Amino acid sequence: MLSKGDAMTTELGGLNKTPDGMVVGLVQFQLPVIETPDDLVSQTERICDKVVRTKKGMPNLDLIVFPEYCLHGLSMSTAPELMCSIDGPEVGAFKDVCREQGVWGCFSVMEENPDGNPWNVGLIIDATGEIVLYQRKLHPWVPVEPWQPGDMGLQVCDGPAGSKLALMICHDGMFPEVAREVAYKGANVALRTAGYTIPIRNAWRITNESNAFCNLMYTLSVAMAGTDGINRSMGEGMFCDYEGSMLARGSETPGEVVTGEVFPGRADQAREHWGVENNIYQLGHRGFVAVEGGVTDCPYTYMQDLVAGEWRLPWDENVRVKDGTSEGFPLAGKAGAGERYVGGS
Repeated sequence: MLSKGDAMTTELGGLNKTPDGMVVGLVQFQLPVIETPDDLVSQTERICDKVVRTKKGMPNLDLIVFPEYCLHGLSMSTAPELMCSIDGPEVGAFKDVCREQGVWGCFSVMEENPDGNPWNVGLIIDATGEIVLYQRKLHPWVPVEPWQPGDMGLQVCDGPAGSKLALMICHDGMFPEVAREVAYKGANVALRTAGYTIPIRNAWRITNESNAFCNLMYTLSVAMAGTDGINRSMGEGMFCDYEGSMLARGSETPGEVVTGEVFPGRADQAREHWGVENNIYQLGHRGFVAVEGGVTDCPYTYMQDLVAGEWRLPWDENVRVKDGTSEGFPLAGKAGAGERYVGGS
């Protein structure tokens, strides 16, 4: 099911592609139940089939974006037989379908990690079937998620129509520092993929909008949809422009593809020509009316402390949830990687 964006802001949902535009489809994929390797095979086939059918229904499509957990679902299982490798069959199938359909794709896998818990990984694959961005989730959604925290920073890659693409994986997008970092590295279009459930809907909207405006970039975001019998994901495919305006928004409908066209060059122009509210530039050039070139210091204590390894909140001692035991996970370092309690603690 294709859902077209607002006709006045996303060019009839991408039906009319323009030379400087990038047509994107955000897939509100049905939340699956994955319990066996055979389930993983079937889910891989469903994802590839969705790429084929969406490209057929929208020939102008440049990029198709699947949510976090599109392959593994929300069980949080770290069972070794369900984990993927980058050179494994699941990623191989995603590369093949992008090449065969001549479309870029963004996908989510849980990747095996021989030295600890698995990684939560996002991939951007280009239209020739090559991986052009590999991103490990920086901020797992603790205490619910067991994934090893990302250790490779944040990446940016060249994309269609002059875009510079970045990927914020779910909870990463709740940290304004993550959006600022990818913009600082040049991203003019930030993708955000998620498995978020219904209670996060309002925070999802306001952070997608603020991440866009505060960094003068487009944010294109989508979550899983439907229920697996326990969890209910929210869908909420969303296009936001560099002014923080919502251009298109999906529903909770599983399988809906929210489509639209964005113009990366316009974000670049705003960054180059804006005076008022060019905040990402002005952060490093404070008060340039009064001081030639602006002040370029770092007046923020939290930045200084974080770099020095001395992060400490005034209420640190009062924080109650500091590990995953409330969700059934063992204390880190005291059990095998990925091991989970079954009843009791």
